[in-house]
Amino acid sequence: MQPVLEISATDDFALWPVGEQKAYGYLVLNGELTPAEVGTAVRQIADCNDFEPDEEHGPCPADPLGIFLHGLLTMPDLVAAGGFRVTDSATGTVFVEPGCCSGLEGWRDWLEVLDGTGCAYFGHDPFSVAERVNDMVRLTLDAHGTDGSPVIELSVDQVRRLVAGAQQDLHDFLSLAGTWAEQHLPAHAAAVTAALSRALNLAPTP
Repeated sequence: MQPVLEISATDDFALWPVGEQKAYGYLVLNGELTPAEVGTAVRQIADCNDFEPDEEHGPCPADPLGIFLHGLLTMPDLVAAGGFRVTDSATGTVFVEPGCCSGLEGWRDWLEVLDGTGCAYFGHDPFSVAERVNDMVRLTLDAHGTDGSPVIELSVDQVRRLVAGAQQDLHDFLSLAGTWAEQHLPAHAAAVTAALSRALNLAPTP
């Protein structure tokens, strides 16, 4: 299980250094990314939230950096396209691939599978779903598949460990991104780091 961020095109981006990344591929978030990869991730999360905020969030700055960061730094509800990807290490089969309308901000749905409603969906095309059945969690690649779909079953304890590991990867990335922001966005470092924490849903729940 890995936290992954969906990456869009980065052509002509020049506000800070970014790495080469295949458009519409996924970047695994953890504490081992290069500075350029962190720059790519921050660019992507800011871009996911790059829309005109309501007037109550203040006027948009005039400088290019301020304009690009404005949504990330002012919107109350932030998103980060991607999710927790689950791959069978033995076969390489991806059983949960974040799909359209799925985001890293919704990763706590896995906790609902373990300790709440017992079921969560992770976007569509494919319609990946995780369901708790007694002491097992059933992962289905495409619940709406017409010809059947690959399924894997893991114990609740296994999934709990996997989720904890993926959550730690997010915290490690956030720590790395905080250091990166101090170097590349010193005037906005604290605000950007706090916004990334909210976009990745790492702030303590009330």
